[in-house]
Amino acid sequence: MIGWLGRLSPRTSLFLIGLGAWGLVGAGMVIQELERLNPCPLCIFQRVLYLLIGALAFVGALLPRGQKIIGLSMVLVALGGFATAVYQTLMQTVPGLVSECSYSDPGPIELFVDWLGMAYPPLFLATGACASVEWSFLGLSMANWSVVCFLGFGAATWWMVLRRR
Repeated sequence: MIGWLGRLSPRTSLFLIGLGAWGLVGAGMVIQELERLNPCPLCIFQRVLYLLIGALAFVGALLPRGQKIIGLSMVLVALGGFATAVYQTLMQTVPGLVSECSYSDPGPIELFVDWLGMAYPPLFLATGACASVEWSFLGLSMANWSVVCFLGFGAATWWMVLRRR
C-alpha cells in the first residue's frame, strides 16, 4: 500500500472497514428516509451483508489472533454482496435477462428478508421492486454503487489484513 494506508495496522484497518460498512448502512437509511425510497429484498439483503462485514471487522479488530480467518470471512461476504449487487444491476439494466424478485414465489433471500422485516421493520422492511431504479448519484443506481462498495471492502480486507506478512 502507498502512503499512510500502508502504515495502518491490521487492527486499525479492520476498525476503519467496520466503520465504513456500518456508515454505508447509516447513509442508506438517511437517503431512504429523505428520498422516501422503497428498498427491495435484494437491497435489504445487501444491507444485512454490510452489517455482517462491519460486525466481522469489529470482532477482528478486537481479536487479533483471529484476524486471518475473520478477514477471509469478510472477503467471502463481500464477494456474496458483490454477486448480489451485480445480479440486481443486471435486473435494472437488462430487463428479462435474469429473473426478478417475486413476491408470489419467494426464494430463500426473500424469505429471510421477510422474516427480518417482521422482526425489525425500521431497518429490514422490504417494500420496493428489485428492478426499479428509484435513486441515482453520478449516473449510478444504488445497486451499481453497491457493486463498487462490496468490491472495495473485499479488496481493502485482502490488502490491509490478509496480505500482510
